[in-house]
Amino acid sequence: MGPMSSVTRHAHAATRVGALAVAVTVLVATLAGCSRDGSISPNNPSNDASAPRAVVLTLTVVAEHPHDPTSFTEGLVFVDDDTLAESSGQYGTSDVRLAEPLTGQVQRRSLLDATQFAEGLALRQRTLVQLTWRERAVLRWTASDLTSMPGTTLDAEGWGLTYDAGADVFFHSNGTSTVAIRDPENLAEQRTIVVRRDGVEVPRVNELEFVAGQLWANVWQTNDILRIDPATGNVTGVLDCTRLDPKIGDPEAVLNGIAHRPGDPPNRLWVTGKRWPAMFEIDVGPAL
Repeated sequence: MGPMSSVTRHAHAATRVGALAVAVTVLVATLAGCSRDGSISPNNPSNDASAPRAVVLTLTVVAEHPHDPTSFTEGLVFVDDDTLAESSGQYGTSDVRLAEPLTGQVQRRSLLDATQFAEGLALRQRTLVQLTWRERAVLRWTASDLTSMPGTTLDAEGWGLTYDAGADVFFHSNGTSTVAIRDPENLAEQRTIVVRRDGVEVPRVNELEFVAGQLWANVWQTNDILRIDPATGNVTGVLDCTRLDPKIGDPEAVLNGIAHRPGDPPNRLWVTGKRWPAMFEIDVGPAL
């Protein structure tokens, strides 16, 4: 090959410079943590050493009580020491009910419209507030006898619901990692938090319960209950409830129900699941 012309030399030089620039760009991107799989990314939340780490919580069964095995449990809340309110789902059979917590005996129930799928349930000022799923209806019932009261609508799917009496707000989940904090009267969204465990978003957050400044949540189709900082969304503790699962051979019979009885210590919870034949009183450790 003969000597390169001036034009050819410049063209080759430009090519080398361009290739070098691409290589530098790739190196910088790699060091910056731009890999899509997150395996080496220091900016990926899953590898962020500064992200709060959730502790593993322990479970002690205090008592086991009967629970209606036909109830497709979606929401659970104590009205008083002797009355447990429950929201039972499924189209055509959804209801809200009052039960005796130690026996599981249903004392009173009100059926929803057949087009409504019952979801989360919370208590505010002697009024039970119940969500429906895709219909996004907000139903209200008197806590004493389940008389229907005027309701409203929600701007998102209804999944879980709980009430913080201290701040006078509701917490609402919609099946994602986002939990909305809502106005107590019209349930308008005030702000949101994103639930993260060790820096990673947790999807399918479902049934909720607010206890002593902490938010507890079921994760749909898992045996985990999360303890969440309601100010940040960070998961502070994880409770594995696998040992409570009755394993009745029903794929829909998953853990889904958390309640705290007034007067109990803050680490005492009542838990059950969809179509579970038992309700469990449990102590969660380490102590809150």
